[in-house]
Amino acid sequence: MYIDLTKLSEGRKDFDETIQVDLDEESVRLLEPCRIFGELKKGIVQVDVAGKIIAKVEMECSRCLTPVESTLEISFKVSYITEEHYTNEKDSELHGEELEISIYDGEKIDLTDLAREQILLNLPAQTFCSENCQGLCPKCGANLNQKTCDCETKEIDPRWANLKNLRF
Repeated sequence: MYIDLTKLSEGRKDFDETIQVDLDEESVRLLEPCRIFGELKKGIVQVDVAGKIIAKVEMECSRCLTPVESTLEISFKVSYITEEHYTNEKDSELHGEELEISIYDGEKIDLTDLAREQILLNLPAQTFCSENCQGLCPKCGANLNQKTCDCETKEIDPRWANLKNLRF
């Protein structure tokens, strides 16, 4: 979904779109098209886009790999400038506010790329199916939330294994 800036003179434009985003990630997938809405302000050199993304995603539990559904509500504020106005010096150092600047071709802004980037940046580092998730057995791979296994949980360091055979 593109917003055509050639038809928009300086000023502002509200948008509210439902778009399909391909996250291209193994552990996360969108369950339905996400909603992106907000305001676009076009200036002489810069275009500011601020708004919110609502996305229903399915992620894997970090401990047991069970699918977990979650609704992400992401607020964003991004500025776009053309490549000719962006500093390309090797010595230039990025500061906090410059991390929110993107380059665009001067004609259109892709909301799909913006939504994909914001969803991936705002995914939680870890997701759990429940607070007391037991995870998977490191030996047999059984889901310990569903069944208990008979695997030996106490692992002996192989360097000390021969001491087990000593008798006094």
